[in-house]
Amino acid sequence: MNLLEDYISENELAKQLKKTPRTLQRWRRNRIGPPHTPMGRDIYYRREAVLEWLRARERVMVRERKRAA
Repeated sequence: MNLLEDYISENELAKQLKKTPRTLQRWRRNRIGPPHTPMGRDIYYRREAVLEWLRARERVMVRERKRAA
């Protein structure tokens, strides 16, 4: 059994999000990123928590109606 099976490293997540690890570090510092788990010097993210964080950021596009002149 792999204890970290449900987790992704900071570098792996940065690559998947097309961001730099530095961006993830800034998000943590500003408390705007997904929940994380520190283990010594390494940072891990639970995959399901990242998915929940992404879902919470979804926006519905609403088309504005044109006003009659």
